[in-house]
Amino acid sequence: MLNVGHRHPKVIEAVKAQIDCFTHTSFQVMAYEPYLQLAEALNALAPIEGPARTILLNSGSEAVEAAIKIARMPTGRSPVIAFSGAFHGRTLMATTLTDKVANYKRGFGPMVPDVYHIPFPAPDAGLSVADVERSIALLTNASVAPERVAAIIIEPIQGEDGFNPAPPELLSVLRAFVTARAYC
Repeated sequence: MLNVGHRHPKVIEAVKAQIDCFTHTSFQVMAYEPYLQLAEALNALAPIEGPARTILLNSGSEAVEAAIKIARMPTGRSPVIAFSGAFHGRTLMATTLTDKVANYKRGFGPMVPDVYHIPFPAPDAGLSVADVERSIALLTNASVAPERVAAIIIEPIQGEDGFNPAPPELLSVLRAFVTARAYC
């Protein structure tokens, strides 16, 4: 709100109007119509076949935690692959997925098990998509069976060490890996 000025009258009026609509916005506690309307609109936009489901959460960390639970529970798989240079949040799972010891992990003790990091392709660091493919092959030959991987989590554009977009070729490689091991 500060980018429009402290206590801007239009912002204050919008907040007051929302308070008149409902006093608690946690859908998990009490359902309300605008949440349902937005979820249905997002479901209609989802680029998937079949029914879609939407959950709106309080933060990116909470969304990451939910995504990992959603990947692990129905598959019965545990390992998750994340990327170097990633930032996923400050909850325990999100911190585990984040690839920064100095800024985020130091002093917090053990992280969540079964999380593996591989390099993110960054031309400035001399890392290519081919390097990622080799890393996946090494990881799945030495540390975790490929059929046990529950999820791969990736930021389409990393922002922790500059702005590094994921090359479309990388997303195709990851899609092929996941599709070959899809839960049925």
